[in-house]
Formats: sequence, C-alpha cells, structure tokens
Amino acid sequence: MDDDAEAVLSGVGARLRALRQTRGLTLAELSATTGTSVSTLSRLESGQRRPTLELLLPLSRAHAVPLDALVGAPPVEDPRFRPQPVERNGMTLWPLTRRPGGPQAYRAIIPRRDAAEQEQRSHEGYEWLYVLSGQLRLLLGEHDLVLAAGEVAEFDTRVPHWFGATADEPAEVLMLFGSQGERMHVRARPKAKSRTS
Repeated sequence: MDDDAEAVLSGVGARLRALRQTRGLTLAELSATTGTSVSTLSRLESGQRRPTLELLLPLSRAHAVPLDALVGAPPVEDPRFRPQPVERNGMTLWPLTRRPGGPQAYRAIIPRRDAAEQEQRSHEGYEWLYVLSGQLRLLLGEHDLVLAAGEVAEFDTRVPHWFGATADEPAEVLMLFGSQGERMHVRARPKAKSRTS
C-alpha cells in the first residue's frame, strides 16, 4: 500500500471517535445502530483494526455523513473552467476543454465575413457546429447553407468548407472538433408516422 493510502487510513479512527463523541454516543449505542460489535468499533477508533468498506458504510449512514468525510478524502477540485478568449481567423474562440487530444470544444463568436473574399479550406478532422444565436452561412463543398439558432451541422473537414455570420450581428456558435474518425452524433426523436385512414 502506498504512503498516501496509508496516511488516509491511519486517520480514519480519530475521525470516527470525534464524530461519535460530537454526537454524544457511546460505543454500545453506535453498535446497536450499526450492528457492528463494540469491540470492533473500539479497535477501529484506536487504529488497531483496518477500516473496510463493509465497516465504514453503516458508520457513514449512522453518522449521516458522506463516506469521504470518514476517510478524509481530499476535497474535489473546483470543476469550473475559466477559459481565456483567443482570436483566430477573425473569430473569437473560448476553449471549453482543457485536456489535450480527443474532441475539442469551443464557444465561438463569428462575425460577418464576405464569402467571396474567403476560400474554402480543408484539413483532417471532423466538425460539429451548433448555432446558439444569429445566423451562420456554411459553404460545404457544393452546398450553400444558412443555419439559424438551434440548428446543427456535422461534417468531415476534408470537404472544403467556409463559414461566417450572415447578418451585421455575429453568430454565436458551439463548435466541437475531433480528429478524423471522431464523429459527434446528434440524436433526434424520430418523426411520428402519419396515420392513413
């Protein structure tokens, strides 16, 4: 067992004793509640008995605390991510993923751009666009599409493509990009079949 695990387990007994004493319970009362013998509880609190999940779960319920509180697990890291915007090809991008590799997510503000001045480009990968607000013009191979808020496009980026807002106000878009083969799948409820009389 590594030193970190040993340190966590060695502190369990003291936490169990402190919890019991704070609640004003005797070992006998806690034994009646948990079904664990007084001698086992005493040895757990003194560190003479190694804590197991089988012993800690009823104690967690009896003390009405999460299991993490009994073992002294470190607090969970703050999951909030505060991305810094990046300017790229006239767009403002906020990266929404921190992990390198795998699909990357971005919130993008895409200004109006003149398609005549922009050439369609292609590169390895797969892209998924979800329009949050505004309208986005997407040139994809032979297709010339306008996506409104709530619409989604998914395409292989080896197909030549270009996109920009259609109006003076920019389009706000959620973008997912993955390397070739990492397709994002949009699932929609199937249309109800029409009844014929």
